[in-house]
Amino acid sequence: MRLATLILGVSTAAGISLNITAIGAANGEPESTLECWQFSPFASSSTPGTVGALNLFMGDMANTTYTVLPPRLDGGWYNAPAPHTGLIHIILPNGTDEAWIHGGRHGLIIAADTRDVSAHGHRTRYPGNAATTALQVPLRDGAAFRYDLDCCITVHA
Repeated sequence: MRLATLILGVSTAAGISLNITAIGAANGEPESTLECWQFSPFASSSTPGTVGALNLFMGDMANTTYTVLPPRLDGGWYNAPAPHTGLIHIILPNGTDEAWIHGGRHGLIIAADTRDVSAHGHRTRYPGNAATTALQVPLRDGAAFRYDLDCCITVHA
């Protein structure tokens, strides 16, 4: 089973897309890369109990797990099995790229640098003094995320 990691967030405005920091392996290189993925715009729900709420289909998922990581854990080098929220420090091998992800409203990340696309994976550290929670959501066999690569816009105030 090909696994990918995903963290879900909440949006409050219709007609917007979800942009997430992703650890992937773009450009056909066998190394992990930091990327920006933009998912399709949110749609209005017609499901009873959530009518009018915003929905975003993320893909065909399987075997979801909720994990609590202890404070100051160094996860070492690995390929993504599957998401994390909390204070996370991501480091890529063979380069100087790194990312700090803070949990909460903007603390979203997808780790998709699985063994089939990345030779070395990435290193994850959880340096906070509190536990970090991770929602690991593997994709079903043959399923893939649908996203636009590196189309995120940075707005400086």
